[in-house]
Amino acid sequence: MQDEVDRLVEAWARERADLDLGPMEVLSRVSRLSHHLDRARRQAFTEHSIESWEFDVLAALRRAGAPYELSPGRLLKETLVTSGTMTNRVDRLAARGLVERLPDPRDRRGVLVRLTQEGRDTVDGALAGLLARERDLLSGLAPAEQKRLASLLRTLVAPFETS
Repeated sequence: MQDEVDRLVEAWARERADLDLGPMEVLSRVSRLSHHLDRARRQAFTEHSIESWEFDVLAALRRAGAPYELSPGRLLKETLVTSGTMTNRVDRLAARGLVERLPDPRDRRGVLVRLTQEGRDTVDGALAGLLARERDLLSGLAPAEQKRLASLLRTLVAPFETS
């Protein structure tokens, strides 16, 4: 079975036989898969009337466990956005009834952002939809192959991750 990357690599090999095209064979496929994953994410989130950034904030709150609340500072660390961006995002999610702001009982100057029941239902539905689409994307691989691929990708990604 050949794919578009095989055709590209063959053309480059013909034109530039002096180059090692191995990285292109791997990373061009990762890039193409990323495009399909982005589309799957948009579809899953659109079905639940949310944007990708909304999912990121709601998912961070959901992963926090009951009572599904985090400080804005913790949300910044979870979603890797600036303080101003997070304020805007929380404002918009609160206006939609997906989160609420509450006083922080440990710091009277602070607030906590809490997932509402509607927010929890939304993020749970979006996650289930996303996972179904991701399973479809991986359906060409056996479970053992999926585990091996996950391990290989972890090895590649780990040096770029910050703790």
